Amino acid sequence: MTTFILVPGAWHGSWSFEAVVPLLERAGHTVHALTLTGLRPDEDSGTVATANLDTHAGDVLTRLDRGNISGATLVGHSYGGMVIAAAAERAGGRVARLVHLDAYVPRNGESCWSSTTERYRQAFVAGAVATGYAVHPPEGGDPRRQPHPLASLLQSVRLTAAVDQVPSREFIYCSGWEDRTPFTELRARLDADPQWQVHDLPTGHDAMREAPEATAAILLGSRAVIR
Repeated sequence: MTTFILVPGAWHGSWSFEAVVPLLERAGHTVHALTLTGLRPDEDSGTVATANLDTHAGDVLTRLDRGNISGATLVGHSYGGMVIAAAAERAGGRVARLVHLDAYVPRNGESCWSSTTERYRQAFVAGAVATGYAVHPPEGGDPRRQPHPLASLLQSVRLTAAVDQVPSREFIYCSGWEDRTPFTELRARLDADPQWQVHDLPTGHDAMREAPEATAAILLGSRAVIR
């Protein structure tokens, strides 16, 4: 059986995967859905201010260490794609599969800031005005969202060939928000790369909430029809 480590996107916590976790567990797998440092409701401002991409990669590595986990599948949604790439780089071969769920797939030296579109860079700046170190979530959406550490969106990832040695690498493209997605060019790049497998889901950005069965089916190596 597989151990899944699920990493949420910006502003989100483990709750964003709440509909997918039982589907994976029902199939007999072990699942750890994370809330990254600085995104927990009870954390102090100092923790939020200092949390960066290295901190979040460390959250994943701590879970691997504590569970003595090898052969793990790391799933990263949105910003979480930065995290799973950084963690896989430092995991020493303990990661067997990376799944970027409508998520950034960085190359060495890239950051979430440099990888996204001007629309989202402006949103990051506007969201950080109140504190200077935490980006408040956009209007609307789930009330459980928390301000996201700005440093984690700005820090460049350091990657070598180690991350390219992960045996299976997949990208799930959510096509239901093509007027706003920052991932269209990324999908084309990865689709042309024989080392990547690309899946398409006709959902908005939060596929794990909009279509949990279809999302789980891809993670389990099968496909489900969205009705």
